[in-house]
Amino acid sequence: MRSPEDRLAALGGIGLLKPAPGTWGSAAVLPFAWAGPGVCLALSVVFLLVGLWALRARRDDPAWVVVDEGAGQTLALAALPMLDGWALLPWVLAGFALFRALDILKPGPIGWIDRRAGPWGIMGDDMLAGLFAGLVLILARGVLS
Repeated sequence: MRSPEDRLAALGGIGLLKPAPGTWGSAAVLPFAWAGPGVCLALSVVFLLVGLWALRARRDDPAWVVVDEGAGQTLALAALPMLDGWALLPWVLAGFALFRALDILKPGPIGWIDRRAGPWGIMGDDMLAGLFAGLVLILARGVLS
């Protein structure tokens, strides 16, 4: 990992952590949940744009590329309620579990996008997993409120 693009794609080296670099990449952004939904949504867009730029010459999705997990996980976190302190923790854990499950299992359209080569395929499946996880969180908030 010599280039600035590779360092960005690995979220500064988080993608080199073993085992399960994608899980580490998702976990690394969880503290941003306490900054609120707006910050998470903005970060998701930033991660998406940085990822598309950093991955512009890549066709494959090596395990150390985790900027896509950062983008998708922060998108899911943008759906969390505005709660303080420990009250938010169960929602953060639920968002993490939902996003990781969708990212790993890749049901339906998530898997279809994942099979696309290039930066949009690399980033797209995680963005869609984040969107679906966020929708489930919003539905759960409605049912539980």
